[in-house]
Amino acid sequence: MNQKPVIALAGNPNVGKSTVFNELTGLRQHTGNWPGKTVACARGEFTRNGKTYTLVDLPGTYSLMAHSAEEEIARDFICEEHPDAVIIVCDATCLERNLNLALQIRQMTGRGILCVNLCDEARRKGIDVDFNMLSDLLRMPVVSCSASAKEGMEELAAAAVRMCETPCKNSALPLLPDEQAAVSFIREAEEISARAVSQNPGGKRRFDHRIDRLVTGPRTGILLMFLLLMGIFWLTITGSNYPSQLLSRLFFRLQDVLMDAAVAAGMPVLLREALILGIYRVLAWVVSVMLPPMAIFFPLFTILEDLGYLPRVAFNLDYLFKKCSACGKQALTMCMGLGCNAVGVTGCRIIDSPRERLIAVLTNSFMPCNGRFPTLLALITIFFAGSTATAASSLAGALLLALLICLGILMTFGVSWLLSKTVLKGMPSSFTLELPPYRRPQIGKILIRSILDRTLFVLGRAVAIAAPAGLLIWLLANTYAGGQSLLQWGTAFLDPLGRLMGMDGVILMAFILGFPANEIVMPIILMCYLSTGTLVSIDDYTQLRQIFTANGWTWVTALCTILFSLMHWPCSTTCLTMCKETGSWKWTFLGILIPALCGFVLCTLVHGIAMLL
Repeated sequence: MNQKPVIALAGNPNVGKSTVFNELTGLRQHTGNWPGKTVACARGEFTRNGKTYTLVDLPGTYSLMAHSAEEEIARDFICEEHPDAVIIVCDATCLERNLNLALQIRQMTGRGILCVNLCDEARRKGIDVDFNMLSDLLRMPVVSCSASAKEGMEELAAAAVRMCETPCKNSALPLLPDEQAAVSFIREAEEISARAVSQNPGGKRRFDHRIDRLVTGPRTGILLMFLLLMGIFWLTITGSNYPSQLLSRLFFRLQDVLMDAAVAAGMPVLLREALILGIYRVLAWVVSVMLPPMAIFFPLFTILEDLGYLPRVAFNLDYLFKKCSACGKQALTMCMGLGCNAVGVTGCRIIDSPRERLIAVLTNSFMPCNGRFPTLLALITIFFAGSTATAASSLAGALLLALLICLGILMTFGVSWLLSKTVLKGMPSSFTLELPPYRRPQIGKILIRSILDRTLFVLGRAVAIAAPAGLLIWLLANTYAGGQSLLQWGTAFLDPLGRLMGMDGVILMAFILGFPANEIVMPIILMCYLSTGTLVSIDDYTQLRQIFTANGWTWVTALCTILFSLMHWPCSTTCLTMCKETGSWKWTFLGILIPALCGFVLCTLVHGIAMLL
């Protein structure tokens, strides 16, 4: 039985490699981890002339002289698996930098095809490439294309098929992974680019430079980051209020239907209440509160990715992370943490240094995820931005939430510096940070990627953990000993510690029971205050303020609760992800202890100062 020819797809990050892969394979693809690695890869197939070819999308790499897990995978596949052809995708707008990898693959395999992608952008920027000369100088086939516009894909597939059918001449030479070889490739890339590429100095490139002066400027870069952050939060807050309320009403109406059906079926009282008022009610709350903000936040975040803005965030913060002996790429993992801390921890794989990767993992929970937004927004609005959910209070809430995120960033810097001077000593490493050109976002793909790959993925994990948590909370609230429920015994036991921190035992217990999912912290607080035995949903901020003040809340209580919501142990999903990524429960425990200890100290100080004043 003849095996299908294998074609490897290689290239630098941000050159449109995934778009090329998607256009060639369509929906005939699947994703999985490499053996022994945590890096995901994609494999797909395409058919030409009745024959099927396997296309393997390798992780983005700048060189075969590997410095990271992703680069090791790309190098090992190309050098050891001996693919029948290697398509090297490069960016026509910065060809010189991309040719370094092409020259290495040419020397190593002799089976390379250069795919010059983004030619439409190059034309808009006044960049002209002589493809015939480029092919002669590289001694390999060259295909010009614009994958997003579906230009040149057939020609590329045809070139790959011809390469697969061409007998190997064994012309490849061993790659010498030393400084001399690296310098030689760089010089050759410069010479080839100088001869094959010409550029008009005007046009869009100059426009990009003007934008970068603002976006990465020393005075304007940080300010624009803050304004963008505030704008995203405002859109998330205002856009998620109504759908959250709609989902809540829908799910709780369905709860009544389920309860009636359980009664009609003769289900025992304890069983139906445990299943419906316990498990189902918690799941309904998590979905109705968590889904709308994520469905808004993740697409907005993905738009910034597609625009090419996020690498510029890392550029702006790199100097500060270097001062903390950490890595500037940590800025990107922090941004991921705003959506989900588990995703942020997984994203730390992009950091090559094990020491700096650990720092990023241990401090990611200082970024409040979407699960903490409902509690933060409710308390900010009720006690500091106005007691009604109006447009003005939404804007004020977005501003205060953005300031709170800035506090989380400052804590990240401080703890990163402390870790780098104690248990994780070391100097900051250097890394290549690519500032991709600004591109028009592909809205259709953004919606699919953000909803399927992020929103539903994170929601699914939260629901899987929230279900048993709902049963546990119901049992604690409805199991009595000595005239009090187990939940009341627990809150009474925690009350002295909670008072020391400016809160009370109910609030502290809510954070503990909210370990599976931060979305249920506020409902647990209300359940304890109202003694309902089940989670309570109240959308009226005026009514919420009355309940809180009746139970002794002041602005100090609200502030300490907000600060502890910002800094406390990460959720169970994040903890499991930390254990998986670090391979150690010791580091996972430290990742739990550090933010919890910071939150305890800060809340105690704020409460003590407030009492003195």
